[in-house]
Amino acid sequence: MPSSKVLESKKQIVAEMIEKLKTAQAGVLVDYCGLTVEEDTDLRNKLRAAGVEYKVVKNTLTRFAAKEVGFDELDAVLNGPTSLAVSYDDPVAPAKVIADFAKDNEKLEIKSGFLDGKVISLDEINQLAKTPSKDVLIAKIMGSLNSPISALARTLQAIVDNGVELSEIEAPKKEETAEETAPAAEEAPKAEEAAPAEEAPAAE
Repeated sequence: MPSSKVLESKKQIVAEMIEKLKTAQAGVLVDYCGLTVEEDTDLRNKLRAAGVEYKVVKNTLTRFAAKEVGFDELDAVLNGPTSLAVSYDDPVAPAKVIADFAKDNEKLEIKSGFLDGKVISLDEINQLAKTPSKDVLIAKIMGSLNSPISALARTLQAIVDNGVELSEIEAPKKEETAEETAPAAEEAPKAEEAAPAEEAPAAE
């Protein structure tokens, strides 16, 4: 019978796993059996670079935690060597890194995964892996927002490079305005022409 110290340690592991499954935006379970030490290290480095937490888990304890958070569908895949990759701020990263790595390393088997508190199928994991990462999406959005500003900056720089002053650009507008108003003044009838001459009173 396990000692109280061992039981307490297992309870702690289950509690930590429950918190992990609850707070992670997404996670992927894999069978790493067959990977060489070099391949495993390469995978860990890629996941770490993407901000993904990765570690080997115990099936029995993970099963308890999964049931606690409503991930009962994971029960069927929690056997054999199992590792869990999770991300707390990028829902795409675990699936993308794992799927890309599995393309060149057939020994890595994707077992299952979850997204936003729901277990997802292998097809859904593969579809998720094709989605642009969070950083790429942010870069695209920022690029679209900055494009009008960039265009304005290029225009202003071109003006500076050509030695054109803003005052020179505004001057023609003022001249045009003066020219447009001038004809109106010329066309206005003179007071002498406009006023009809008074007729002299007839002599009596």
